[in-house]
Amino acid sequence: MIGRLTGILLEKNPPQILLDVQGVAYELDVPMSTFYNLPVLNEKVVLHTQLVVREDAHLLYGFLSSEERTAFRQLLKISGVGPKLALSVLSGLSLDDLAMAVANKEAGRLNKIPGVGKKTAERLLLELQGKFEATGAGGSQQGAPVLSTGNDIVNALLALGYNSKEADWAIRQLPKDTDVSDGIRQALKLLSKS
Repeated sequence: MIGRLTGILLEKNPPQILLDVQGVAYELDVPMSTFYNLPVLNEKVVLHTQLVVREDAHLLYGFLSSEERTAFRQLLKISGVGPKLALSVLSGLSLDDLAMAVANKEAGRLNKIPGVGKKTAERLLLELQGKFEATGAGGSQQGAPVLSTGNDIVNALLALGYNSKEADWAIRQLPKDTDVSDGIRQALKLLSKS
């Protein structure tokens, strides 16, 4: 199993890249979230990888964060979801947005992703329920609160009549270690000012 590669980025052809690791060039498919954050060509990059073995090919997928790779693995466990669709999901939504869509059971957000129909969106919501809390995917990135606390805050804001977009924006503004009651108070202040 190839778990991580460190090398020089030789080519970028979305969604595929070519990574030179001490003279051996690996072709990797990456989600667009990783692709947009890659360094310029001929720079060093570290990617967490997932090897998928099929009858006709061995395919290597790369991710800048271990959380993205964990989410990819969770998606692959779902019946009817292959690597291509899993990459599409991770390209269409950030980990936080995916976690919020699952927590709030927003099939509409998943339907907007190419290749995800109504039935697939419903299956994703059902199968991914509670998975992100256990794996850490969808956790704290860019100052967003930890998902379990974020869910409670979001649910409180939704119950108070705010829509999911407003609630999502508010929890992204909160410090990482905010507890629920404090988070609700701070989120309400933020929403009243906007």
